[in-house]
Amino acid sequence: MAKLFSSQDVKLLLEQHNRRLNNLKAASSVSEQYLNQIKTTSDNLAMQEVMNVLRGVPVDELTKQKKGLKIKPLLDHGYRTVADIYSSTPYRLASIRGISQDAAYTIIRIAKDFANKTFKEIHIKLSTDNKTKQATELVKNIYAYNLARPLVSSCNRYINEYEEQIDDLCNLVKPGKNALRWLFTSKATKERANFAYQKLTELWQGEYGSQTKALVNDLKNIGNASASEAWTDFAAQSPAYFSVLENVNPGLLGTSDAVYGLPEELAQKIQDQCFFPDGLLCTLRRYQEWGVKYILHQERVLLGDEMGLGKTVQAIAAMVSLKNTGATHFVVVCPASVLTNWCREIVKHSKLSVIKVHGSLRLAAIKDWIKHGGVAVTTYETTKYFKLDENFHHTLTVIDEAHYIKNPEAQRTINTLVLCSYSPRLLFMTGTALENNVDEMITLIRYLQPRIASSVSRIAFMSSAPQFREKVAPVYYRRKRDDVLTELPELIESKEWCALSKEEEIAYEDSLMAGHYMQARRVSWNVEYLHRSSKANRLLEIIEEAESEGRKVLVFSYFLDTIRKIYDFLGDRCLNPINGSVTPQRRQEIIDEFNEAPAGTVLISQIQSGGTGLNIQAASVVVICEPQLKPSIENQAISRAYRMGQVRNVLVYRLLCPETIDEKITAILEEKQAIFDAFADKSVAAKESLELDKTTFGELIKAEIDRINAKNGTSTNVSDEEIAAAFNE
Repeated sequence: MAKLFSSQDVKLLLEQHNRRLNNLKAASSVSEQYLNQIKTTSDNLAMQEVMNVLRGVPVDELTKQKKGLKIKPLLDHGYRTVADIYSSTPYRLASIRGISQDAAYTIIRIAKDFANKTFKEIHIKLSTDNKTKQATELVKNIYAYNLARPLVSSCNRYINEYEEQIDDLCNLVKPGKNALRWLFTSKATKERANFAYQKLTELWQGEYGSQTKALVNDLKNIGNASASEAWTDFAAQSPAYFSVLENVNPGLLGTSDAVYGLPEELAQKIQDQCFFPDGLLCTLRRYQEWGVKYILHQERVLLGDEMGLGKTVQAIAAMVSLKNTGATHFVVVCPASVLTNWCREIVKHSKLSVIKVHGSLRLAAIKDWIKHGGVAVTTYETTKYFKLDENFHHTLTVIDEAHYIKNPEAQRTINTLVLCSYSPRLLFMTGTALENNVDEMITLIRYLQPRIASSVSRIAFMSSAPQFREKVAPVYYRRKRDDVLTELPELIESKEWCALSKEEEIAYEDSLMAGHYMQARRVSWNVEYLHRSSKANRLLEIIEEAESEGRKVLVFSYFLDTIRKIYDFLGDRCLNPINGSVTPQRRQEIIDEFNEAPAGTVLISQIQSGGTGLNIQAASVVVICEPQLKPSIENQAISRAYRMGQVRNVLVYRLLCPETIDEKITAILEEKQAIFDAFADKSVAAKESLELDKTTFGELIKAEIDRINAKNGTSTNVSDEEIAAAFNE
C-alpha cells in the first residue's frame, strides 16, 4: 500500500502534537502559580503596612516587654523605632558597644513579636489613589490570574476532549517513522497509519491546532501586561479582585468572620446550603454569597444590609440559583425611581429574562410574564393590576425598599402582600429599616414569619440585647459596610466653614426676621449673584481641585432654587440636574452620561431624588450644600458614591456657614447620628425617629433670632405657628 507521508513528516507531526499537549498540560498549572504569587505579594503589601505601623513605635517600647534592656546605645546608633530594629540583624546590634550578643537576639525577637502581632491585625486596602510598588505587583498578579483562569479552563477542555484521541492516533502512525519497518508492516496496519496521519494533520491544521496555539501564546503573553492595564481593569471591576484576594489570603481584608454575625447553629446550616450560580454574570464577594445562601435557606427573610453592600446583586443571584433548580417566574417590586435600574442590573449581572411591568402596557406585560416566565419588575403602585389565577404561583417575590409597606393599612401594602401570597419565598430588602422604631421592624417581620414576630414582640423593650438579635436572626439579617467592605478606600469627610460676607449676612438675617425660615436655610445661596456667595466660591474651588485629580463631583441640595442657581453658576461643567420631576429612566440616562464624562464634570441632584436607589461610583467627590434635617438623608446621598465598586478615596464636603442655622442644625444632626449609630451597630431598630422635628427646629430658629436681636439691639418675636408653617414648606 502506498505511503502518504515520509518518515520525517511523521516524526515532525508527532513532535508537534506531543509538544502541544505538554504545553497545554503545563498551562494547567499557570493559575496555581499566579495564586502563589498573589499570596506572596499580598503578604508583602501587608508587611508594608506593618512596617508603617512599626515606624510609629518608639524603640523604648522594647523595655515594656523586657526590663533591663539598654536603649541608649541603640538610640546613639540611629535606631529610633521598632521598624529600625526589625530591619536589622542580631549581628549588627551585637556590634554596638553596650549591646551583648544575647541582648541583640532578645531585642530582635521582641521586634519580630511586635511585627507578628501587628501582621495578624493588619488589613490591607487597594485604591487607585495609592499605587505603591507592592500594591501594583498585587494588582498585576490578580489581573494575570483573572486573565489566565478562562484560558486554563479552555486548555483543560482541549486536553480532556483530544488527548486520548491524539494518543491513539500517534500510536497508529508510529510504524511510518521507520522506512525499513514500513516494508514489513501489514496492509491493515498501513491503512490505519495512513488514516491516523490524515486525522492528525486535520487536527493540527484545523480548530484544535489554531485554537490551542492561540491559547498557549495568550498564556505566555499574560505576564507582559502593564501596570496601567492592570489598574485600569481594577478600577472597572474591583469586586472581582477582592473576591480573589479573600479566597487566596483569608482575613487580609478584615473579612475573616465566616458567619457574619449569625448564631452558630444557623450559620452551619447556611454554610451547607447549595448555591448554583450558572448564568450569573458577575463575581460575588464572599459575604454576598453567604447572603444568597441565607436567602435560599431561610426562604422568607428581610435583608437589611447597609447601603452599598450589593443587596440587588444578592437578590439576582438567588433568582439565578432558583432558576437552575427549575424555577421559572419571579417578581421584583420596587419604587418607580429605581425601576429602570433594576431592569438594567438584572440584564447586566445575569442571563435572566426581564419584563418591565409599568405604564400603559402593564397588562400586556403581565400576560407575557405569565406565559413566558422571567423576572417581572414592577412598582408598588402597579401591584394592584396583578390579577392572578388562584392556581398560579411564582417562586420568589423581591420587595425592594420594604419600609414602603410598613403601614399595614396602606393600600399599596395590601396590594403588595396580595402579590406576595402567590409565592412561597419572600425577600424583603431595605437599608433603612433601622431608621424608625422596633415596632415597625417587627411589622415587616410579621409579613414574613409571624411566629418569630410574635416571639420578639414580647421582648421588644430589650431590642439592643443579644437575645433579641438571636431571635430575629432567622428572618432579619444585616451586615454593616465597615464589617464586610474593609477594603473600601477611605471616606474622608470635612466641614467647609464658609465665612459670610456682609451682603450674605444681611440676606440671611433679613430672611429670619421676615419669617422666611426655609429661605434662611439657603444661607449663602440666597444672594442675587453666586459669584458673591462664599459657599459657591468654595464649591468652585473643590470642583477645580477635583478636576486636577481626575475626579468627578456630585452636588446635593434640598432646594430646587439652589440647584438652579448652581447649574447657572457652573455652566458647561454640569450635566442636567436630577430632581423629583425627572423620570427614573431619564435619571439613569443622566448617570450614564456622567459615567462617560471627563474629570471635573458635575452632577447636581436634589438630595431626596438622587440620594436613593442609584449607583454613582464614577464620582469620588460629594458636596452637600446645606445640612439636612435627617441624618439618614445625608448618609444615603454619600452612599451613592461610597459603595462597593468604588476604587478611589471618597471626599465628602459639607458647606456650612458659622454663626447661622447651619451651625445649629449640624450640632443636632451629629447628636442624632450618634444615636442612630448606637442602634445600627447592633442591627436593631432605633426607638425614636431621628429626624429633626418641628419642635427642635423651632427652638433653633428662636435661638438664632435671639442671637441676632442681641447683636443688633432689636426685639423681633416669632410664634410657634409661623415656624410650623415654615417647616411644612
